[in-house]
Amino acid sequence: MSMLKQEYNLKGNPTEGLIGATLGFFIGFAAVVALGTTAKQFEGWLGLTGVLAGLLVAMPNLSGSLLRIPFSAWTDSVGGRKPFLVLLLLSLVGMAGLVLVASFMFDPDVTEFSAWKYILVITLGFLAGCGIATFSVGISQTSYWFKQEEQGKALGTYAGLGNTAPGIFSLIMAYSLASVGLAGSYMLWLVLLFIGTLVYYFIGMDAFYFQLRNKGVPEEKAKEIAKELGQELFPKHNLVDSLKHSAAVWKTWALVGLYFTSFGGFIALASWFPKYWTDFHGTGTITIGIAIKVALVLNFIYVIVGSLTRVASGSIADKISGETTTTIGILTILLGGLILTFAEAFGIAIVGMLVIATGMGIVNAGVFKLVPKAVPDAVGGTAGWVGGLGAFGGFVIPPIMGAFVDAMGDIGYARGFSTFIALAIICLFIMWVLHNGKEE
Repeated sequence: MSMLKQEYNLKGNPTEGLIGATLGFFIGFAAVVALGTTAKQFEGWLGLTGVLAGLLVAMPNLSGSLLRIPFSAWTDSVGGRKPFLVLLLLSLVGMAGLVLVASFMFDPDVTEFSAWKYILVITLGFLAGCGIATFSVGISQTSYWFKQEEQGKALGTYAGLGNTAPGIFSLIMAYSLASVGLAGSYMLWLVLLFIGTLVYYFIGMDAFYFQLRNKGVPEEKAKEIAKELGQELFPKHNLVDSLKHSAAVWKTWALVGLYFTSFGGFIALASWFPKYWTDFHGTGTITIGIAIKVALVLNFIYVIVGSLTRVASGSIADKISGETTTTIGILTILLGGLILTFAEAFGIAIVGMLVIATGMGIVNAGVFKLVPKAVPDAVGGTAGWVGGLGAFGGFVIPPIMGAFVDAMGDIGYARGFSTFIALAIICLFIMWVLHNGKEE
């Protein structure tokens, strides 16, 4: 085995492949809170309504969701390394633009709505969010490194650890906003993103099949060598065919529905919670600076709980099945949604936050345990549809919750969580269909 690696100058192993993909996703996924953590500043400066503020904080999630589809399928043709680097570079452009806006345009004393400023900020947020799309690329890249019976643990570790990025960056922003301001905070973020991209460039590795193909080895020969080296999963389709093939499998769309609630909901709340804690639970008894810091610390807790739950749930899904794991998680989301919808007390709201974060982590792990099983010969295409359209919930949900605020006033911040009650009920129906539907 080592002789084959030396002969073809192949690099890495499953563990190293997992480390590289996780780092790349971690640094790109931090953009989930690019605008959510600073929503209060931008909301005042741009004079925004609840819906427009919801669109603003969700904008990085739009590119982060839609670009997952083509970029993930691209991994079935070239591996994950090239798509990863392209997405991270686009994110760098967006963050650099936000640094310039914060440095030379931001004026907290101006509170009138400006359409062109709003469009500029959301466009830069869209570009910054390109790094979020690395998720599905990394799912595919990781899947091709590992055997079927190890998928749950590997993908749970990858996604769970990568998912900690928004929480960690929320915590950093909680202190950097107070010490170096908005422009300094964005500059710090830009520097860290650049360093992370550079590190991925040196350590990010594709599975052996893709390394061989990129060296010009014929497809069948590359597959034969990679099999000898332990690789089990192989793409059977190019980018377009991978998307077409996976789209023709009905289970792909069932998984999209589940992931819309769990991961789309997860990143939606990572964007929305800072605003929720500050505007609904922040009071006149504390300064706005302290309120923002408390909100970002709570956001850190939310993201970490959901992320680490996902890591643990990946191994659990390997033992009790992805179906059972996912169902347990949906019921937990339902409970968390109920608590948050009717919670007006600060302490009860925190309990609801922890419950819903746990449920989302469980479902996220369960769904991607099911992806290689549902469409094993087009993992990239399936991960693209599921990760892309599923994550689209991160863009759709915040404006809906903002509409509750516009319609009901402050209490709308709480009642908006009824969105997750409805979504959880729909997901339970989807699981029933998956369990009773015919096999391909």
